[in-house]
Amino acid sequence: MPSPSFAHLTDRALIRLSGPDTHHFLQNLVTADLKTIDRTGAGSAALLTPQGKILFDFLIYKAGDAYLLDAPATAAQDLIKRLALYRLRAKVDLEPLAGETGVFAIWDGTAETPGAMLTVADPRLPALGLRSVGPVSMSTELAARQADIAAYDAHRISLGVPEGLKDYDYSDIFPHDADLDQLNGVSFSKGCFVGQEVVSRVQHRSTARKRFIPVESSSALAEKGTSVTAAGKSVGTLGSSAPVDGGTIGLALLRLDKVAQAKENGSPLQCGDAELQARLPDWAEFNWPEPTTAD
Repeated sequence: MPSPSFAHLTDRALIRLSGPDTHHFLQNLVTADLKTIDRTGAGSAALLTPQGKILFDFLIYKAGDAYLLDAPATAAQDLIKRLALYRLRAKVDLEPLAGETGVFAIWDGTAETPGAMLTVADPRLPALGLRSVGPVSMSTELAARQADIAAYDAHRISLGVPEGLKDYDYSDIFPHDADLDQLNGVSFSKGCFVGQEVVSRVQHRSTARKRFIPVESSSALAEKGTSVTAAGKSVGTLGSSAPVDGGTIGLALLRLDKVAQAKENGSPLQCGDAELQARLPDWAEFNWPEPTTAD
């Protein structure tokens, strides 16, 4: 049996939050329930705009008396600034972790993580594997096959799990669009958080019409943001993609009702010159809606 794979996710950064008010501070801000994270050790979350759109997405780890946010490296400083704006008089310290501490993904099996600060199951989806935080020197000590970020992204895309900035821009879409409600990224029982009213309304009225779902093509796919069409009309946009087995897999934010209508009409999905096949991910609790021509 082949050994598991791991990748040092150098495109991720860690932010440490500590202090006596940290739990309460995060509980009132982010979409995840900190009580669950305290119990399980990890969670998926987002910080939303007051209008309910995703401003930042990240993973949260419980690390002793502190919490670590695992966020896109290019957004980390902006996230710290935003959290500082909300902090006011709360006794919370915010600091980026030094560059010698890294984030590692381990998939297709488990591996020993010598010297790790923490190792947890990815809270979004068990099939994603493990997430580990530790010294960058772990790269030479892990009993697993070293891979690169592109290999990990291909694994993530194949499972249908979108990520901020790789698949969508911040402040553009709602948590249901990014499947956060399906991937343990939103608590609907913990009470208020920024943007909670909008997200709860979508949940209780079952009005989520767009979703990121996996797509496949025998051709190379265009860049993120390219329109996906059916019968010449837009039905969504492409997110990230990766080559695999002579073809390409990707994620696309699609109007499910319009895709269902295209399927019924026999109209193929197009993205540039490539024809796409769309499917629902295995973990989805949503189904194809009844076909409709409504906008």
